[in-house]
Amino acid sequence: MAKGKDETTGKVVADNRKARFNYEIGETFEAGIVLTGTEVKSLRGGKATIGESYADAKDGEIWLVNAYIPEYLEANRFNHEPKRPRKLLLHKRQVFKLMSAVSREGMTVVPLRVYFNARGRAKVLLALAKGKKAHDKRETEKSRDWAREKGRLLRDKG
Repeated sequence: MAKGKDETTGKVVADNRKARFNYEIGETFEAGIVLTGTEVKSLRGGKATIGESYADAKDGEIWLVNAYIPEYLEANRFNHEPKRPRKLLLHKRQVFKLMSAVSREGMTVVPLRVYFNARGRAKVLLALAKGKKAHDKRETEKSRDWAREKGRLLRDKG
């Protein structure tokens, strides 16, 4: 991944905050997303959710499944289906890498963020992730709580 690509410079539309709790995040990829006109207008409104979505491979392509982009209210009969699968635009090497990691290593492709980049294009930040077990989640929460408590103690002393 190129330097600085993980940082989204544009407007963030939807953020999958649960993903960092439920998964160990590995490598990230920036993907374009194929949208209709009403979907773009609805995304600009900022009401999309990707909390329960995932990316799936079909016929050598990656699709975003179960992402909710609400209907654009001003477009009456030319509207889109809110939860339709959407094609993601990636390079062939990236698609092959994602598909092989999912099939061989049992990983999952999770969308972390939907945003508009500096050029105004809708992008999805995907991550190769491995699911956490319950004890891993507790360990993460315990270390986060300790770091917070340690910060409070140092702040009170100094």
